[in-house]
Amino acid sequence: MTPVTLVILTLNEIDGVTQVVPKLPLHAVDEILVVDGGSTDGTLEFFESRGIRVVRQERRGRGEAFRLAAQHARNDQLVFFSPDGNEDPDDIPRLVEGLAAGYDMVIASRFMTGGRSEDDDKFLFASRRWGNLLFTWLANVLCGRGGWITDTINGYRAVTRAAFQRLAPDAHGYAIEFQMSIRALQLGLRVLEIPTQESPRIGRGVSKLNAIPVGFRFLGVLARECAWAPVRR
Repeated sequence: MTPVTLVILTLNEIDGVTQVVPKLPLHAVDEILVVDGGSTDGTLEFFESRGIRVVRQERRGRGEAFRLAAQHARNDQLVFFSPDGNEDPDDIPRLVEGLAAGYDMVIASRFMTGGRSEDDDKFLFASRRWGNLLFTWLANVLCGRGGWITDTINGYRAVTRAAFQRLAPDAHGYAIEFQMSIRALQLGLRVLEIPTQESPRIGRGVSKLNAIPVGFRFLGVLARECAWAPVRR
């Protein structure tokens, strides 16, 4: 089986990492690589004391973290994981199995049958679920080539290095996963989704996503990607 790098994305996640990291299925991966956006709460010391390699970002942002991971990972299959409590470590082997089966990208979907979003039980206008579903629908309708992705935004995913290089994502912040999904639809890459159950965030961990400005950024990404769609096809 092709070696796999588990990429852990962190920014002040000490509460999460102390609880989640011991639960990681290390038998399913060959390397752990931490990409950190500038933690000051002991997150860096937690990993360094365990001999886990850490890459520190000079520029903040999730998009930069993805690109650094692809640059520094020792293996050609990457699984991106956030240790804030939302993502189920037990899904990691299933993501790895998807790549081993020949898929270019495997996404843990909160919205396919069997999946669940952390926001599912929230009041209508307090939930980001509806924005996620709207952007997902727009991406599929405007950019799809017959395939359909049920969760274009979730960052819990695996991808081959070759596919990542072909996607060449240049978006900043949380828009990078959305851009990767759009380009995968445009290029006709083989994408597999597995249902995932999001859990509540751990401890002081809070979402670093500000819904309104991120939503506008998503709109900008969607408009730009649609404009370039004929070129990619």
